[in-house]
Amino acid sequence: MDHRRRRFIQQSLWISGGLLFSTNLWGQQAPKQRYKVAVIDLMILKRQKLSAFELSKEIDADGLEVDMGGLGNRDTFESKLSDPATREEFLNKSKETGVEICSLAMTGFYAQSFATRPTYKQMVGDCLTTCQQMGVKVAFLPLGIQGDLRKHPELRPAIVERLKVVGEMAKKAGVIVGIETALDAQGEVALLKDIGSKHIQIYFNFSNPLKEGRDLISELKILGRKRICQIHCTDEDGVWLENNKRLNMPQVKQTLDKMGWKGWLVIERSRDASLSPRMVKENFGANTRYMKRIFQ
Repeated sequence: MDHRRRRFIQQSLWISGGLLFSTNLWGQQAPKQRYKVAVIDLMILKRQKLSAFELSKEIDADGLEVDMGGLGNRDTFESKLSDPATREEFLNKSKETGVEICSLAMTGFYAQSFATRPTYKQMVGDCLTTCQQMGVKVAFLPLGIQGDLRKHPELRPAIVERLKVVGEMAKKAGVIVGIETALDAQGEVALLKDIGSKHIQIYFNFSNPLKEGRDLISELKILGRKRICQIHCTDEDGVWLENNKRLNMPQVKQTLDKMGWKGWLVIERSRDASLSPRMVKENFGANTRYMKRIFQ
């Protein structure tokens, strides 16, 4: 047996024995996880705190959605990340813990009006600049209570025009802005068509169709792979995901698999009502373990 044949057999045995985990014989990286699981710094009670990374690691999350800070009546977000030294600390802690920053969130718009605030360009622009500075590819923009297009259809023209502007800003920044609306999937498809930007997509939230009695699986299929940038993968608070009777997570995975979707599944709520909201490790640890069991 010549040395080349012997070497080939040895390499084959190494592979079958499972001794090569991260790279193959040609130095290529092993396939990455199709789905990654993250938590939100705001919801684990660590809004813009460096300790959110260590806590996320303890919860065993792959990533963290970092909030841009409060908004209130300010011209822009009250963000510590505008300071270069703070950004560097966050990036170093992310690298140290292995917890990726999956997105930056503009949750201030949950209560504030994206349609009417005069400094919306400054607000969104600050978030997009921070995304660029930190290498983050997705920014979350909820249209919120005041931007509910079912209750306030008169705001649609203003919201569409503003999102067209944001789409151009996001394109220049190389960032996707994921919006959350109160519309059903058909309504969101129509909204995206009116906006006409590949840099504005849907940040899908499982709880929205569930609490309205709509079919979650159908909504995912209607939106399709290319319109969904990230997913808030939980329901309203009450029970952990594994105990939720109206959310069939294995079926969700099967649907996303067939759609060819991949990306971040970000745990927002689904806290157990019998536990204190401050029991972060218990609530988010249980949901993270369940999501990883189903999706990884």
